[in-house]
Amino acid sequence: MNQLPAHSKLRILQSVIAVVGCDGSGKSSLTTDLNNLLGETRPTRLLYLGQSSGNIGAWIKALPLIGTPAGRYLARKAESSHDKTTKTTDKATALAIFCLSLWRAYKFRRMLSLNNRGVVVVTDRYPQAQISGFYYDGTGLGAVKTNSWLVRKLAAVEFRLYQWMANHVPALVIRLNVDADTAHARKPDHKLSVLKDKVTVIPNLRFNGAQVLDLNGCAPYQEVLSTALQAAGNAIKKQQP
Repeated sequence: MNQLPAHSKLRILQSVIAVVGCDGSGKSSLTTDLNNLLGETRPTRLLYLGQSSGNIGAWIKALPLIGTPAGRYLARKAESSHDKTTKTTDKATALAIFCLSLWRAYKFRRMLSLNNRGVVVVTDRYPQAQISGFYYDGTGLGAVKTNSWLVRKLAAVEFRLYQWMANHVPALVIRLNVDADTAHARKPDHKLSVLKDKVTVIPNLRFNGAQVLDLNGCAPYQEVLSTALQAAGNAIKKQQP
């Protein structure tokens, strides 16, 4: 990524269906099934637009000699970036967070390329610039406290990057809503406190005025899938000339 994109006006992505929600809401199942069912009649791709810190950490750990120590280091830095008790962010942590945002932007450009070719893209998660925090698919450096000029500069560049991504509005955002206890029962390895934050914040995201379909993630899955599939098909047809 040689050059960061300039600020742009809102653009509706005619072939992008974004699925968002708390962990345990059913995003993975729904995105997979939407991709398969929509793909029966048109070219379709499924893309994960989270920051992928876990996958990157696993890849680094697999590297010979330096892998395991580096993987542990990245995991600690990623975890500290979410810790609300952390008063300051050091340069190493800021750089790690910034790199994860660049990786997300790289995947976002792939999505734009597919959309430009008329491929229907179903995304698991979607970046937004309304509220900071990787947990909510916002900036990772937006709420940091620092005296470092470098960290402040990285935060400013990151924010512009997220503004650019957020200005590309999906044809439809499908939001799966669940309560924190249900989410925790489905994802017991996740912290309940984090899940409570997510189920409070995510329903308030507006995605720059995108059409948002709110669905009950606790409802029977076939009912959720049927409603989502119909809405996705209608949204794509509506956007196409």
